[in-house]
Order: sequence, then structure tokens, then C-alpha cells
Amino acid sequence: MKQSVEGRVVAITGGSQGLGLATAKAYAEAGADVVILARRASQLDEARAKIEAVAQGKVMSVVCDVSSAPDIERAFGDIQKAFGRVDVLVNNAGKSQVSSFEGITDEIWQSDLDLKLFAAIRMTRMVWPGMKERRWGRIINVLNTFAKAPAAGTAPTSVSRAAGMALTKVLSGEGGPHNILVNALLVGLIDSEQTRKWHSEIAPDKPYDVFTSEFGKTIPLGRLGRAEEFASTALFLGTEGAGYLTGIAINVDGGSCPVV
Repeated sequence: MKQSVEGRVVAITGGSQGLGLATAKAYAEAGADVVILARRASQLDEARAKIEAVAQGKVMSVVCDVSSAPDIERAFGDIQKAFGRVDVLVNNAGKSQVSSFEGITDEIWQSDLDLKLFAAIRMTRMVWPGMKERRWGRIINVLNTFAKAPAAGTAPTSVSRAAGMALTKVLSGEGGPHNILVNALLVGLIDSEQTRKWHSEIAPDKPYDVFTSEFGKTIPLGRLGRAEEFASTALFLGTEGAGYLTGIAINVDGGSCPVV
């Protein structure tokens, strides 16, 4: 069975850093044409250069604020002009925003939902008709384990991510007859820009390796995950080898989530 993604067109939101960049590099190295979308042009330029260094196919970067519907429409038009289609969509844009319930205003709720839920809805809406017509598509929604196991003080992220998991299941049912497979990857603690941000906020005087080591002790595997490990899972979901997987939410968390 074909395991490569050679010739596929892959679009990745939040593709300029962290998990998105690692996933873009994995797909590019495996032979796909890759499009990364993010808000900052300078970061996109740096990311595109890193991807091109390992790419077997074409690489494109598009400035896009995925919380904006007009921006998404414009970006999708640019992708269509360049490649004519999207075969694999990775909805990865988002950041962990948590607070006590009383501290969350309507504006914060709306901003979080626009970035994490409506961005995925709108991006999927753009690629869905073409995937149906070609009878082939892969959509991967990147969430976090709070979608399955929310804790006190983790709104609004837990709520928007849980909605993303429900969206994944709904779309898998509608996409199945058209060979559009829709799955979610639920991220746990992975060494990333987010982890470094926590370090600077929580314990800036503590060496970073000590900080991450302490976090790692709370995980069954005893360490934080690596972005490349996440990327390899995301890559597999875009291959024919994952052709009978749809509607599932895979924990990429070293075993830390209490819910399977």
C-alpha cells in the first residue's frame, strides 16, 4: 500500500512555527507540495526557508489571519491559483488560552472560538467541495487533550477544543461516503514555543531543561514530546496507510490523558 504523499497538496494553518512547522517539514520531505499559512510575513519567510531545505516538492507561504473569514477566502484563492486544489488540510492554528471562568469576557470567548473553531470550520468549507469532487481528502484537526479531559480553569480552550472534536466526528460521517477522512490529534505536553512561553512566565529563573524535566515527571513516558513525533503522526494520517481511519481523536501525549 502506498505510504508516501508524493504529489499531494497539503495546507497547514499555523505553519510558521512549532507543531505546524514540524508537520510542514515532514510532509515536504515526504514529497508533498506544502502551503503554510500564518499571520506574520517575517516568520513565514523564515519557516519557508527551513521547509525548502528538506522539500521534495513545492513550498508556498500565505499570510493569513485564520480568525478572519475574508482572509481565509483570499488565502484559499491564492492556493487555488497556485495548485488548483488542497488534498490534505491540517487545521493547526491556535494557542492555549486558559483562565478562571469569571475572568473570561464575551470578547475573549469570541476570539478563542474564532481562532480555534470557526477557523477550522471556514477552512474546511473552502476545501470540502473539491475533495468531494475528487473523492479524496484528508482533514486533520489539531486540538489538545483538554478536549477529552477538561480541568478547572482551562476555559476557554477546553470548550473550543471539545467543539473541535465534535466537529471532527460530524465531518467524518458526512465525508465518509466521499472518501474524505477527518481525524483529530490531541496534543499533550510537547516541547514547543508554548512551553518556552510558560517557562518565561512561570519560572524564568529556572534553567529550561530543569523546567521541562519537572514537567516530564508527570507524564508516563517521563518526558515532554518532540514536535517531530507529533509531525510523524500527522504525516501518517495523510497517507493511504491511514485509509480506514476516520472520526477518531488520537492522543499525542505520552500517555498523560486519563481518557483514551
